[in-house]
Amino acid sequence: MSTLETRINEWYEQIATLGPENDEARRDVELVISKLDDGLLRVAEINEANEVVVHDWVKRAILMLFRLRSLEKCEVGPFEYLDKLDLKTDYERRGVRVVPGASARRGSFLSRGVVLMPSYVNIGAWVGPNTMVDTWATVGSCAQIGANVHLSGGVGIGGVLEPPNAVPVIIEDDAFIGSRSMIVDGARVGKGAVLGAGTVLNPSIPVIDAQTGEEISRGYVPDYCVAVNANRRREYPGGEFFLPCVLVVRRMEEGERHDKTRLNSLLRDHGIAT
Repeated sequence: MSTLETRINEWYEQIATLGPENDEARRDVELVISKLDDGLLRVAEINEANEVVVHDWVKRAILMLFRLRSLEKCEVGPFEYLDKLDLKTDYERRGVRVVPGASARRGSFLSRGVVLMPSYVNIGAWVGPNTMVDTWATVGSCAQIGANVHLSGGVGIGGVLEPPNAVPVIIEDDAFIGSRSMIVDGARVGKGAVLGAGTVLNPSIPVIDAQTGEEISRGYVPDYCVAVNANRRREYPGGEFFLPCVLVVRRMEEGERHDKTRLNSLLRDHGIAT
């Protein structure tokens, strides 16, 4: 455990009493936020055992930041904001393309080659190299997005801060998330996986193999799977109802990249678009 981590954990025990006047606590917390902003720290990552490891102390620092800062006015061109957190800057040096209408909070990390269309990235999020965050997509607090990912228009990647040990949403390298999909509450999309438009994924949503009808997981689409939103019939004392699920309609070879034309054709066969 690093000295900084120890100090953050000690400050967090006093969080109820912290305020903008606590200069020492703010110095330590701001250092964590600067490291997050530069990609030197991450809220969560996947270890060699393919498990998600959450760095609780980093999330604690983010939570304390809101107590240690006061509301401040910020003017960007003709727009005025009133917030406790400032916006990310210095995109040219970072090699990030940011289209007017896009914004990211300081304390999020955007890797070289990231493209932000008019969209939003919240504090604690990590976005990998050459990833596209398309128009009106949202990357919530602490979400971890891999390299070469495409978050299509209107995609909602949920954020999580409390409790500090809660697992954030993980989207792994080379994934494609179709328009208006919602991935929330610590759900995970594997490497190279494809979600059709409008897919809803959370830890309570069953992921089912279309070929066998068997449940694969809850809230996790495995690597190199093409999956779509679906419903399954359930009978209850009050009648018959249809509950949401995610249906895996195809498994690609490991390392296979989806071809947009073939992908559109495949999803159309199942009544889904990208």
